[in-house]
Amino acid sequence: MTLAYDLYWSFRSPYSYMITHRLTALEREFDVVGNIRPVYPLAVRTPEFFETRDPLWFSYFMQDIHREAAFLGLPFRWPIPDPVKMDFATRTYPKEQPHIHRLTHLGVAAAELGRGLPFLTQVSHLIWSGEVDNWHEGDHLARATERAGLDWAALSAIADQEADRLATIVEASQVAQRTAGHYGVPMIAFNGEAFFGQDRFDQFKWRLEQQGLKART
Repeated sequence: MTLAYDLYWSFRSPYSYMITHRLTALEREFDVVGNIRPVYPLAVRTPEFFETRDPLWFSYFMQDIHREAAFLGLPFRWPIPDPVKMDFATRTYPKEQPHIHRLTHLGVAAAELGRGLPFLTQVSHLIWSGEVDNWHEGDHLARATERAGLDWAALSAIADQEADRLATIVEASQVAQRTAGHYGVPMIAFNGEAFFGQDRFDQFKWRLEQQGLKART
């Protein structure tokens, strides 16, 4: 029997980027499949979360993401531009956001087309690897989408023409995420248990093995 899990994931989360390659390898090697549920980042849905953080939270976060990427052997740089527009001086987020809503809707549409995880993997690499500047310009997103096995024109049309429907799906996923046990990303929900953070991947796989995880034949 194919095991299934829910993945709650954000394009603005460096830790979300860091888990995708392991989930891709997991699904390639084992009979398990993710229900991919992109969500808006906390900076968009609950920006006040960051207003109450101790200043050490941010400095440690910036240190940790570079260290963790190096530990995992992943190329990494803070994106240019940031998927979420932010005033770093005041650590505030304007209501009007040029990138994150459409990115998230593209992810939902890709999941509906059965290519959710490949799309998240390719696009997060584009955004976070530092291999290109201005990931939102030119044909960068189109090429990443094609590498994920999707047609960029068709996917873009869905995101643009069905934005309200896709936003409703994202909001439902955010409610389901909290019901499943956490608000942060990446978060995996499996068999009534939440695994928050990319550093819980090994525990997640351990649970899968307890439930009869089998190699693909």
